[in-house]
Amino acid sequence: MPFSLHGKTAIVTGAASGIGFEVARVLASSGAHVHILDLCQTQIDAAIANISSSHGGAAAVGHACDVTDGAAVDAVFASLAKASGRIDVLVNNAGISAVGDVLSCTATDLDRVYAVNVKGVFHCLKAGVRHMIADGKGGAIVNLASIASVHGLADRFAYSATKGAVLTMTYSVATDYVKHGIRCNAVCPGRVHTPFVDGYLKKHYPGSEAAMFAKLSSWQPLGRMGRPDEIAHLILYLVSDEAEFVTGAAVPIDGGRKCMGSL
Repeated sequence: MPFSLHGKTAIVTGAASGIGFEVARVLASSGAHVHILDLCQTQIDAAIANISSSHGGAAAVGHACDVTDGAAVDAVFASLAKASGRIDVLVNNAGISAVGDVLSCTATDLDRVYAVNVKGVFHCLKAGVRHMIADGKGGAIVNLASIASVHGLADRFAYSATKGAVLTMTYSVATDYVKHGIRCNAVCPGRVHTPFVDGYLKKHYPGSEAAMFAKLSSWQPLGRMGRPDEIAHLILYLVSDEAEFVTGAAVPIDGGRKCMGSL
């Protein structure tokens, strides 16, 4: 079967909800033994139960881990590598957002977003690469960048800065470890309809959620937001053997926004 991950061990960060959950679900459905890393054990347990019930068995396990804590990340990755034999796939999905331009952004805001979106990815890349080269078999890494990595977005100064860093970290890892059999790619989503979007609209646009949702959706030339499963299936391709000639790529999945702008 194409895109099979049978027998492979995959780590997905921030996978208790949203895009990360769909990534974990899709990788599990393709045969991977998936390890979910997230902050809240209750949400992790719910995600695992959902995935496992869909596949008739323990297709996923979970670990409470704060990716901003390098020692905690090292400990979890070491434990998983020892138990599973190796780490084949790493998806760095954990991330947070921030709204504001350079004048409204505070040092505290920048530090908060940087801690998760940059240092969190750094910690997981470092641990993942270390274990992927240990037995000489390499592995596949996908980092969640953003359209903000390659396209100027209004009022997203801190977020864009960190997602730009995610993209350049992707290029660096792809370049430095290509001879070790490690492929590292990034996906650059546009707006994706997740519970975060619904919560954002409810908080900032009470009473006019539907109108604002339509406005945000029309920003993509295709006229809608992306779905988490669409992002997940692109990631499945990138971590599969079918993509073994793909590394150092920044793959847009944005409804045509980067290419077409506003039609």
